[in-house]
Amino acid sequence: MPRARARRRRASPPLSWARLRAGFLALPGVVEGSSYGTPAFRVGKKLLARLREDGENLVLRVSFEERETLLAAAPEVFHVTEHYAGYPAVLVRLARVKASDLPRIAQLAWRGVAPRRAVAKWDAEPR
Repeated sequence: MPRARARRRRASPPLSWARLRAGFLALPGVVEGSSYGTPAFRVGKKLLARLREDGENLVLRVSFEERETLLAAAPEVFHVTEHYAGYPAVLVRLARVKASDLPRIAQLAWRGVAPRRAVAKWDAEPR
């Protein structure tokens, strides 16, 4: 009797820094800088996201409610360490996040820190 072959999921390559950078910088008012010695993105003086010191995770600023939604929807991608439990942030495993999800993830964080006028203008523009 022939054995059924197990389907192998091809691991997608980790999200490149260049693609991640382009995704964040495409949003209005986002600038690149550093935070705690790692590359970071800000809107004005508000932190949007930064590369964690391990180089494998992105600290993404989101509300506590959004964080719970992300954790429930994709625990293999999103997680929180004890350190970030009290902060409105979630960690993103860069090796697990799909590049196609980057615009949605970046916009989610951006909407939480961008000025209301910028968000309203963004929403009014056709895409």
